[in-house]
Amino acid sequence: MKFRFIANLSMALLVIAGAAKAQQTNAPAPVSPPATNAQPAAQQAGSNSVYDYHETFGPPFYSKNGNEFRASDGAPGAKYWQNRADYQLTARLDDQKNEITGSEILTYTNNSPQKLGFLWMQLDQNLFRQDSRGTAIVPWVGNPPKQQSRNWGRGQVFDAGDKIRSVQLINAKGAATELKYIISDTRMEVFLPYDVAANGGQVKVKIEWSFISPNYGSDRMGIQDTKNGKIFQVAQWYPRMCVYDDVLGWNTQPYTGPGEFYLEYGDFDLSITAPANHIVVASGELQNPQEVYTPEQQKRWAVAEKSEKTVIIRSAAEVTEASSRPAKKELTWHFKIKNARDASWASSASFIIDAAKMDLPSGKKSIAISAYPVESDGNDAWGRSTEYVKKSIEFNSKQWFEFPYPAATAVAGIVGGMEYPGIVFCGYKAKGGSLWGVNDHEFGHTWFPMIVGSNERLYGWMDEGFNTFINTLSTYDFNNGEYRRGPADMHRAGQVFTRPGLEPMLSQPANLKERNTGLLLYAKPGAGLTMLREEILGKERFDFAFRTYIARWAFKHPTPDDFFRTMENAGGESLQWFWRGWFLNNWQLDVAVRDVKYIDNDPSKGALITIDNLQKMAMPVIVEIKTVSGKTDRVTLPVEIWERNSTWTFKYPSTEAIQSVTYDPDKVFPDINSDNNVWTKQ
Repeated sequence: MKFRFIANLSMALLVIAGAAKAQQTNAPAPVSPPATNAQPAAQQAGSNSVYDYHETFGPPFYSKNGNEFRASDGAPGAKYWQNRADYQLTARLDDQKNEITGSEILTYTNNSPQKLGFLWMQLDQNLFRQDSRGTAIVPWVGNPPKQQSRNWGRGQVFDAGDKIRSVQLINAKGAATELKYIISDTRMEVFLPYDVAANGGQVKVKIEWSFISPNYGSDRMGIQDTKNGKIFQVAQWYPRMCVYDDVLGWNTQPYTGPGEFYLEYGDFDLSITAPANHIVVASGELQNPQEVYTPEQQKRWAVAEKSEKTVIIRSAAEVTEASSRPAKKELTWHFKIKNARDASWASSASFIIDAAKMDLPSGKKSIAISAYPVESDGNDAWGRSTEYVKKSIEFNSKQWFEFPYPAATAVAGIVGGMEYPGIVFCGYKAKGGSLWGVNDHEFGHTWFPMIVGSNERLYGWMDEGFNTFINTLSTYDFNNGEYRRGPADMHRAGQVFTRPGLEPMLSQPANLKERNTGLLLYAKPGAGLTMLREEILGKERFDFAFRTYIARWAFKHPTPDDFFRTMENAGGESLQWFWRGWFLNNWQLDVAVRDVKYIDNDPSKGALITIDNLQKMAMPVIVEIKTVSGKTDRVTLPVEIWERNSTWTFKYPSTEAIQSVTYDPDKVFPDINSDNNVWTKQ
C-alpha cells in the first residue's frame, strides 16, 4: 500500500527530516556538545559511550534451529508445505445501491500434516460496521478532538458488512449441505462434518453473500464520483481463506485496518456482471473481449498488444458516446488469473482505457493497462500511466524476478494507492512524479507480497519496506532519471529513524502508532536495505542474495528469519549485528573522531587516529583524511572493529601533518550527531 507522503525513499527522507524540525521535543539531544578543543571534548564523549559490543555481536540472534519445514540457510525445508485456495467467483454490481452480490465456490486443499475439522475465513467488509473492532479503536486527535484515521471508513454510517446468505458443503456429486458457521468481527469459522485429510485432502464450500460498498474503504477500496459516473474500486469483496501455516497454525488476526493481508495462493475464475455502459477491469486476463468490447475497440486491443507506445482503446471523447459500449442492459466480464493470492476489480461508465505491451525477459506476453476518468486525463497526469506501469514492471522483471501475470492494470479513483495481483488502485488526482511514484510503488508490490507472500498482518516491513527499496532503483532508472533524486542525507534521516521512544521496526503494524507506520514500515526498512546494498555487502553480493530470497520464496510464505538467514547465507556474511541494531531494536548510531596523534610526534612517520562508538548501534566506518597540503584520502574500516571495542585507533601512513579527519563524509550512515564527526588541526 502507498502512504501518500512516500513517493520514493528519497522523498520519504526529505519529508521525515522536515518533520523532525517540527517535532523538536522528540529529537535526540547530541551526546556531546560541539568541541572547541577537539581532544578533551572527544575524551569526554568517549567516557559517555553506552555501546556494548557483546550485546551487539554476542549470540544468540536466532531463537531456533532450522528444521524440515524451514532450513537453517533460509530456504524452504525439504518438507515445506502450504495450503491452497482456488476460487470460482461471481458478482453483480448494482451501481444505484452501491451493492455487490456474490457467490463463490472455494476449493481448499489441506497440504499440512494435520487434519482440519474447521476452517477460518476473512470477512473484511465487517471492518466498516459501527460495532467493529477497527471502528472502536479509531483514535480521537486534534483540537478540537476529531476521530480520524486512514484505516477505517471515515465515519460513514450505512448498512455495512458482509451479509452471509448461505454456507454449504459441496460433495463430489455436487450435492449441497448447509454448514454451521460463527462470525466474529472480521472472521468467520466454518464447521465441517468431517476432517479434511492431511497431505492433500480437499473440501469444496459454496458461499453466497452481499455487501454495500463503503464510499471510502480504509484507503483500499471505495467509490469515486466523477461527472460521467461513479468509479467502483472493489477489493476485500469475497470471503477469503485465512492462512494455515507451520508457524502459527490458523492466522486469525482481525482486520482492524493497520495490518494488511496474509493469503493463500490459488487459481481465480471470476465473472463480474455490471451495467452495459460500464467497463470492468480486473486481476488476470479477460476471457471474453468479443462480448464486452465493440469491434473497433477489439481492433485497438490487438494493436496495443504489439505496441511499445500507449494505444487508446476508449478515448476521452468516446466516454460519453453510446456507441462506445455494446447496446445491452448488462454485461458479464470473465477473467482468470492463476497462482495468485487474491483478485480485485473496478467498474465504471467513466473509464478512458489505454494500453501497451510489456517486454518481459522470457518473451512471455503481458500488457500494461490504465483506466481513468476524463478528470484524470492529460499527458502530465494519467495519460502517462501506462508508460509508467510498463517501465516499472519491465525494470523489476529484469532486475529481480519476472512479472507473472498476463496483464497489469492501474485504476484511478478514490484510493490513494493499493495493490492487488495484476491490478492496482491509485489516486485519480495524481500527476507527474507523484503518479510515477504511486504506480511504481503499487506495482512494486507485485514482488512483495504478491510473489513473495509474507504475512503483512504481522510483518508489514517485509512488503512495504522491501518495496520502498526497489522503488529507489526503478526510479533511478526510469526515463534516464526523469524523477531521480539526489542521495539521502542519512545523518538527518537517522535522527528521525532512531529517535527515542520510537517503536522497533519488528513490530506488528497494529502495534505501532499510526503516525509512525510510514516511517517504520516503509522508509526505515527501505533505507536499511539501501545501506546493506551500497555500504555493507556491496551491490553484486546483495543483488545475488536478494534475488535468491525472492526465487526461494516465490509464491510461498517466508518469515523474518527466512529473510535474515537467506541474506546471510547467500551473501556470505554474518549480519546479525545489523539485524539487531536496525530491525530488532531502536538503537542509535553516534561515532566521534576523538583524536589524532603522530608516531614519535613526527607526522612523516604516520598518524594514529582514534574514533569512539558512543551509542548502541555499530556500522562500518568511512573516514576522509585531509592533509595540510590539500591532499585528500579515504580509509574504510570493517564493522568488526566494534566487535570487541567501543574505541578504535588505527594507523594512517601520513607523510605530513593532517588538517582534518571526517567520519562518514558522504552521510551514508544514520549518525545522529554530526557535531563530533570532524577533528580539525588546532
